Amino acid sequence: MPDWIRVCATSELLPGESKVAWDGDTPILVCNYDGDYYALEDKCSHEDFELSAGCFDGEEATIECVLHGSKFDVRDGRALNPPAYVPVTRFPVKVESDAVWTRDDRA
Repeated sequence: MPDWIRVCATSELLPGESKVAWDGDTPILVCNYDGDYYALEDKCSHEDFELSAGCFDGEEATIECVLHGSKFDVRDGRALNPPAYVPVTRFPVKVESDAVWTRDDRA
């Protein structure tokens, strides 16, 4: 099982905010939606472009790719509109010792 990586202190990632962490070569976008934390691969499933360059809507729980306008639900990674149809990879998140942690758990 891969090691957990520390993203930040919980006080550094308030509701409506997001941060990018790296697990080796994998960029992971971590979002705080209404006090819950979600992690997605920071890569649009339609085009290899970082989602973190787009707007995270902390009220709608969506992230929009600035390249072509596809939106994804940060809670489950599903694509919400074309041109993306494939969901974005999700990663586990845990809160421990007042910090947010994630990992790339793909084998």
